[in-house]
Amino acid sequence: MTNGKRAGGLAFAALTGALAGAAIASRRGARAATLGGVAGAAALAATEAVARARQRPGEIPAWWSRVVMSGALAAPAGWLGGRLTKAGPVTVGLAAGSAAGALGLRPQKVALGPVVGAAVGAAWRLAAGPEAPPAAVAASAVVGFRALSAVLFRDPQVGLLAEGVAAEELPFVVPLEARTGYVGTEYVRELAEVLGGTYQADAPDVGIVASLDDLTGPQFDPAGVDPLVREFYEHTTRFRLDIVPEWRLWVRPGYLLYRTLVARRLGQANVPMNQRETLRGVRSRIDTITPEGTDLIGVRGWIRSFADTDEPIYVGVYTTYRHDGRGYVSVGFPVPQGNFTATLLPTPRPDGGLVLSSRSELPHPGHYLTYIDPETRELTTLSVHGFAEQLDVYVDGSGELRAEHAFSLYGFPFLVLHYTIHRKPADA
Repeated sequence: MTNGKRAGGLAFAALTGALAGAAIASRRGARAATLGGVAGAAALAATEAVARARQRPGEIPAWWSRVVMSGALAAPAGWLGGRLTKAGPVTVGLAAGSAAGALGLRPQKVALGPVVGAAVGAAWRLAAGPEAPPAAVAASAVVGFRALSAVLFRDPQVGLLAEGVAAEELPFVVPLEARTGYVGTEYVRELAEVLGGTYQADAPDVGIVASLDDLTGPQFDPAGVDPLVREFYEHTTRFRLDIVPEWRLWVRPGYLLYRTLVARRLGQANVPMNQRETLRGVRSRIDTITPEGTDLIGVRGWIRSFADTDEPIYVGVYTTYRHDGRGYVSVGFPVPQGNFTATLLPTPRPDGGLVLSSRSELPHPGHYLTYIDPETRELTTLSVHGFAEQLDVYVDGSGELRAEHAFSLYGFPFLVLHYTIHRKPADA
């Protein structure tokens, strides 16, 4: 870590600690709040310094330092919530635990958070009565939840895979980010202005991969793929897609919140909630960038949007690469100053279909969240454990092309996208 980044981290920790200390001590008056702020700043800065000093390359900061930071962040929020709502300790603890559980994403953690938070709030009520400081209640609820969940769930949710490395060192990551806060359907055009080359919107007769032969490996022989499946991958724009989403009930409330607050504002990963929405129609196109001096397409951006408004559903950059005699598909979904990449291993179906899956014992398949330094172009990448997907494309018994795109989180299925794929009319 550079000296500048280290100093910035210490400054952020000190500020967070100051706010937390002041919030916890505020009920004792201005003098106590000031002293609490000074003590909190010193404590959090010291925690950050020790954690960073002990941090090894390729590691995220120590668990204990992250827990301390999360508790400090919860304290001002608890103070503000108590101030605005006059809520008692049980309610404050319940809210803090619920928020911490929701951030854990894992369904078990989502369920555990409110239980721990309410229990911590009840303990505060017994110990200090209904006037227990909400800042302290919120901080202890979050710390208590994270301590218990660390005991119960030992497998890591994320891992720091690389910090400040060249893109060549991570061939399974798509190193293309969004340079603004909105991705949208014009992403590839805007990217072409940065990269140069020849941009073509809605390119005719192109596929999300140049050739299935690029995916040849010990587990996959493209010669066994049904010609219609092969045509779909190599000439995707010849087809239109009808989508039927199947969401599990447990994930619907969280996804609705995410979609409202994040996806629509971001212009990315805005999956339909139900079949009624898909009746608006889905427009599918591939925008391309061809580098100067070559006829080979360098960037293939598959853009899916609602046909009536062109509101983006997905904006994904599809790439292939080879490693140790195997071919892989990496799909990069640009986000502001970063990319969420799914790297998938191809395997055959007995009926001539093709399966692309992130589940594998091999080191490359998986999901990766990457920050791209705008100046150096170096990557800092987290490996996102527990998130898995599988895309299954096949020809059914009636000769119709279909696909099932299934997603799961820590072994819990939460979404299947059912596709019926039709060939476009010749004059389309």
